[in-house]
Amino acid sequence: MPYLGSEDMVRELRRALSNPNVQSDHLRYRNTILKVVRAMSQGVDVSGLFSEMVKACATVDVVQKKLVYVFLCSYASLNPELSLLVINTLRKDCQDPNPMVRSLALRNMTNLRLPSLVEYVEQPLTAGLRDRAACVRRVAVLGWAKLHKLQASSDIDAAVVNELYSLLRDPDPVVMVNCLRALEEILKEEGGVAINKPIAHHLLNRLKECDVWGQCEVLKILERYRPQSEDELFDILSLLDPSLLSPHPPVMAATLSLFLSLCSGLPAASLSALERVRGPLLAACGSASREMRFTALCHIQLLLRSLPGLMGAHYKRFFCGYAEPAYIKQRKMQLLVELVNDENVALVLDELKGYCTDVNTDTAQAAISAIGRIGRSYSDRCLEILTGLLGLKQEHITSAVVQTVRDLVWVCPQCSEAVCLALEGCEETVQDSQGRQALLWLLGVYGERVSSAPYVLEVFIDGLRSEVSPGVKMELLTATMRLFLCRPAETQDMLGRLLHYCIEEETDMCVRDQALFYYRLLHCGIEETRKVLQGRRSDPSLGVLIGRPAEPVNQWARSFNTLEPLKQSAAETESTSGGSPEPVTSVPRPNTDLSLSSLSPSPVDKVHTESHTLPQIKWLHRSSIYYNIHPTFAGLYTEYLHGFVVFHME
Repeated sequence: MPYLGSEDMVRELRRALSNPNVQSDHLRYRNTILKVVRAMSQGVDVSGLFSEMVKACATVDVVQKKLVYVFLCSYASLNPELSLLVINTLRKDCQDPNPMVRSLALRNMTNLRLPSLVEYVEQPLTAGLRDRAACVRRVAVLGWAKLHKLQASSDIDAAVVNELYSLLRDPDPVVMVNCLRALEEILKEEGGVAINKPIAHHLLNRLKECDVWGQCEVLKILERYRPQSEDELFDILSLLDPSLLSPHPPVMAATLSLFLSLCSGLPAASLSALERVRGPLLAACGSASREMRFTALCHIQLLLRSLPGLMGAHYKRFFCGYAEPAYIKQRKMQLLVELVNDENVALVLDELKGYCTDVNTDTAQAAISAIGRIGRSYSDRCLEILTGLLGLKQEHITSAVVQTVRDLVWVCPQCSEAVCLALEGCEETVQDSQGRQALLWLLGVYGERVSSAPYVLEVFIDGLRSEVSPGVKMELLTATMRLFLCRPAETQDMLGRLLHYCIEEETDMCVRDQALFYYRLLHCGIEETRKVLQGRRSDPSLGVLIGRPAEPVNQWARSFNTLEPLKQSAAETESTSGGSPEPVTSVPRPNTDLSLSSLSPSPVDKVHTESHTLPQIKWLHRSSIYYNIHPTFAGLYTEYLHGFVVFHME
């Protein structure tokens, strides 16, 4: 939306630019042009001044030229015909004695980005490649890349490509790096710039002359080269060795990436290189830039997959600072979990315990989850801390602790007794859906050890109408069914009320389908129900964190110095979802006839009181509504119900 009064402003500026008195005063004329550029940057449409600005570029004042070129490059696409008027001035400036003017003209000639002007640009660019001044050659090299981008469908002259290859030996290192970038763009369809032995050795020998980003560019392109002999390989590694200790983290990371690429068949050399970069990585973790610190932490975590003890002696460097952002704290806690051992476990746990009461709830929950992961190897110490946190009666802390102990007993079944004792009274504090799902899972699996389990479930069932989370309702169904199998007398009535509500009144199809499934499962017999619901209570095969075998470097070498370590997919991190940790397994189909007559409950299998008897159920075959089955129970439904079925309640 144009600014109010912009038309009056443009009119005044046009009058000033056309005023001979203003044009004769160079300072006033430049200030007027500056006002035009300022108005353009503020969103005012000043494209109507294009012709006046074209006239203003015919000057010897370099500052004025820069201001005018900024304007012309911004509005050239809106005025392609008037842009032709600028070409003569730009071509004339390309022959100016001042190299700054020549480079400025070349740069802006290619920045116009008009296909109709390509024929006028090629000759100055070709001449610019042979210019005496390095700054002009730099611009000319990149100008060919811009020209190719403008007309990607047309083939570029082979003589230009050869000229660019010859400029790889230019005495100016910036020209050399720009040639690599231009050739990469021009030869993209052919795989980029071709790196042979003479070019590779030339780039390696001149690596130290380049700036930081130039070194990174050269090192990245050298990853394509493969040495022809073992002696050549070790000569290259010797040249790269000083760059591994570079004070610039980007250069260090690019060098290590090239090192790992060259040493893909030499695991010992790769591990030696990882140890060499320990110091620079630790220095990057103390950088003033938060982004640099986070990137270094992510890459350290990647290196620990092959060298678990790489940072073991420096674990205190990963203690969290008070003013650090939450994402850095959480990443440091993940590293502390991987660095824990018998010698430092007490200090690490004490540090993590302090983070559990952080004002940031995400940081506090991440600290509790980290303690739970350490609990795989040091269950007694961690369980003591976790149960102590329950006494704080903080909602987010209690919820995170319940979820953590739920995951802990799945891999460490020996902790179940202490966990069952700590669950008393937790239902009053846990309010979020994930925490309640974890609590319900524990009550369902270990309900026979928790004396108050039936009463807790009854509170959940009484408040079912106000429950909004389908996940909590589904977990409540499973927990009540499991508790019924071990404590039927205390659970029979509430199970009947729960099934009655979920089948007759529940609007969520997933919850309703699960309740119907359990209802029919009960009619198959208690033993069949027990086979389905009472599976494994734990999975110790997940193992402990300490003593895990190191991964080969080749498994992650390609992702080093990329964005992949920063994203860290969910498969690599500890799951913190509120669902149950047990996997879904297929269940054999029972040998029973699911006819209408089988739906009438027998005296032995009766689970409802007379006041809550379920109505008769009719079958509607091949109904499209039944296609929406919750994926967790899709396999079981397929086994028990033949065809596409939906239940209709009378």
